[in-house]
Amino acid sequence: MIRKAEKKDIPGIINLLYQVDAVHNGIRPDLFKGNTSKYTEQELEDILDDGDKPIFVYDDGKISGHAFCQISEVKNHRLLQDAKTLYIDDICVDEHSRGRHIGKALYEYVRDYAKSIGCHNITLNVWEGNDSAYNFYKSMGMHIQKTGMETIL
Repeated sequence: MIRKAEKKDIPGIINLLYQVDAVHNGIRPDLFKGNTSKYTEQELEDILDDGDKPIFVYDDGKISGHAFCQISEVKNHRLLQDAKTLYIDDICVDEHSRGRHIGKALYEYVRDYAKSIGCHNITLNVWEGNDSAYNFYKSMGMHIQKTGMETIL
């Protein structure tokens, strides 16, 4: 059910990206344009070819969820410890498939993948006001690493 995304999955992924945008636009219309996708088909094809940016999909005959990931590594930094990190850029479950624990399955798959490639940690960002995402990630065992703040002028 969960696997690395392929080019044939792009239409389903784009559908989910529109749903992600709707959530973000609903929370922060001052930052996010409505009714759009974060990536074009060509940009998604390029990402699929990038080994440091795996995309995983939940495929149950259609793409019912995705997890966009980015792998980064710190080595020989003067201040920071050497560490490999998997950043979850986005997890989305199709609005018609929610309640079936697809998000949990995707998160656990990503967690196991991160362990298998020697990551020290998993990080992500949650927009203030996206309480369902915040509560979901807390239920997965995540905790606050740092807090970003802003002043709107």
